[in-house]
Amino acid sequence: MDFARVPAMGLGVDARPTNLPMAAAAASRAGRWPWSTWSTRARLIAVVLFIDALAALISCGVIVLNARTAVRVETRASLATVESLVADTIRLSETTPPESLLQTLDLRFKVLRHVRVAVLDDAGARVGSAVPTHRTVREAPGWFADLIMPPIERHTLPITAKGQQLGSAQITTQPLDEIDEIWGYARALSLTTAAINVAMLMALYVALGRILAPLRRLGVGLTQLEHHDYTARLAPPGAQELAVIAERFNKVAAALGEVRAANGRLNRQLLTAQDDERRRTALELHDEFGPCLFALEANAASIARIASGPTEPSREKLTARAAEISAIVGQVQTVNRELLNRLRPHGLGQAPLATCLDLLLRGFAQRHPGLDFVGRFDGLARGYGDLVDLTVFRCVQESATNAVRHGAATRVEAEATETGSHLTVTIRDNGTGLPGPGAPAEPGTGLGLSGMRERVEALGGTFALDNAGPGAIVRIMIPVPPDRGDENNAQSA
Repeated sequence: MDFARVPAMGLGVDARPTNLPMAAAAASRAGRWPWSTWSTRARLIAVVLFIDALAALISCGVIVLNARTAVRVETRASLATVESLVADTIRLSETTPPESLLQTLDLRFKVLRHVRVAVLDDAGARVGSAVPTHRTVREAPGWFADLIMPPIERHTLPITAKGQQLGSAQITTQPLDEIDEIWGYARALSLTTAAINVAMLMALYVALGRILAPLRRLGVGLTQLEHHDYTARLAPPGAQELAVIAERFNKVAAALGEVRAANGRLNRQLLTAQDDERRRTALELHDEFGPCLFALEANAASIARIASGPTEPSREKLTARAAEISAIVGQVQTVNRELLNRLRPHGLGQAPLATCLDLLLRGFAQRHPGLDFVGRFDGLARGYGDLVDLTVFRCVQESATNAVRHGAATRVEAEATETGSHLTVTIRDNGTGLPGPGAPAEPGTGLGLSGMRERVEALGGTFALDNAGPGAIVRIMIPVPPDRGDENNAQSA
């Protein structure tokens, strides 16, 4: 276990280990506790160490209190027992000669536990050898003995024989014997507990490494996502909570991959749409404007020849050429108007939205005389902002184009209403609808639908296509901008 990363429990906020990273050093300089820079494993182990230290302090306090009471009870019991034994011994030694009674008592009470007996003669001198009869080397340290040591008690019993006092017996409590036993027990218990805690911390370190390994893999996966690698996936770990996180991560990565793929497809479609629009515009310019310009050039040359002839110019011929030029100019104006309207509807922002939609359907009816185009746009505001108005206009235009060009419809109905905070647009036709999933799609159909969908979803709306038949129904719902009143006022102005 890397204890170098775990600072001592008693360090304050100014304690800065030399191996902390730069972020931790900056946090310490800011006067913050470096706890926020520790790993989850180090935090958990530090919490366990703190709990162990607190439990050890509480256990030591309980041991000291219990030991102090036990030593006091033991020494008092031993004192009472020895007092009775000394009194009985004096009483039973009536037949012993007085001069040898003191020696007998001293020899008999040399080795006792928890108490010491000193036999004194009538002069107060100690009888027997002065060599101590108890251990001089103690196992318990002084600080431990001071915590447990009860007050020393000393009792004196007179020694009499045949009515004559020969001396006295001093009985003194000796709690160090019991304290040494308690110290041995406490030391063995502490060593055993320390060994168990060290083994537990090592097992906890290994277990936390295995448990937190999915979090490290999650960090690696997030780094891959940060580098736009959306193929990152996490294997489901054994823990239920982490398995849920891994599952959510995989779903997010898959969703991001799908969005990236959709954006790629959209970009390609946009490029294709731009190229198609340019190609179609170029063809119309070539097919429409080219012949008209050639006809104008031919008529201008004819007028020049007529005017430069030797005879008087024919008024009938000049009038005919002028009429042809006027017709060609009208045709050019019509084509130019259609091109400009396709590139950007000129009425949007100037006329009400309902009027622009009506004009759009009238234009379809003029270009397709045999078809019916019906529009219902009552109750609409003057406008809903440039983006919303243009999106509604393009969706109606594209849906009507698809119905005529790809669905062979004879009737197209468009309806737009404002319901609550949403603008609802519905376009239905009676054609053949769009091809099914297994049928080949005609060129341009998918591009138009995806373009409408992207426009609507970019405004926070929903796009739905009902192709169950007969015909197709396009349903669009777009949120109404809250500031549309300001835009409408500006447009009206």
